[in-house]
Amino acid sequence: MSDAPLTRIMFVCMGNICRSPLAEGVFRHVAQEMNVFDHYEVASSGTGAWHVGQKPDGRMRETAMRHGVSLEEQRAQQFEFGDLSYYDVILTMDSDNLSNIKHLDRHGKYADKIKLFRSYDPEPGDLQVPDPYYGGEQGFEHVYQIVDRTVRRLLQDLESRSSS
Repeated sequence: MSDAPLTRIMFVCMGNICRSPLAEGVFRHVAQEMNVFDHYEVASSGTGAWHVGQKPDGRMRETAMRHGVSLEEQRAQQFEFGDLSYYDVILTMDSDNLSNIKHLDRHGKYADKIKLFRSYDPEPGDLQVPDPYYGGEQGFEHVYQIVDRTVRRLLQDLESRSSS
C-alpha cells in the first residue's frame, strides 16, 4: 500500500436513493475488483433531505444486486456545506444537482472539484444520468449501464493520475 493520501469522492443526486448510491456502490465494487479500494474514501448524498436515513430505492437495490453490487449498507444523507472542503472530487448526476452544489460554493472556491459525473462517461450523451425513480425496471437497468461504464473510466483516470 502506498503512503499517498486517500482520494475522497462524493457522488450526488437529488434524494440519494437511486443514482448516487448506485455510483457509490459500483465504485466500491469496481475498485475492489481492481484491488485499489484502499486508495479511496467514497460516499454519496442528495441535495434534498426527503429520504435521509432511508435505504436506497428497492428497485435500484435489486438492479445492483443482479450485477453483484450490494447497496444494503447505505443510508441516504444530505449534502452539507462542509462536504465542499472535505471531498476531493464531487460528482453530480445531472445539471440541476450541479447547480445546487455550485450554489453552496458562492465564491467558487471549490469549483475545480465539482463536475458532472458523466464527464467521465465514454458515451456521455447529454451528460445527464436520468432519474429512474418514476420509470420502469428498464430505466434502472439503463442507469446501471451508464454508471458502470462511467465509474470504470473514472477509476482509470484517477489511477493513471496517481501513478504519474
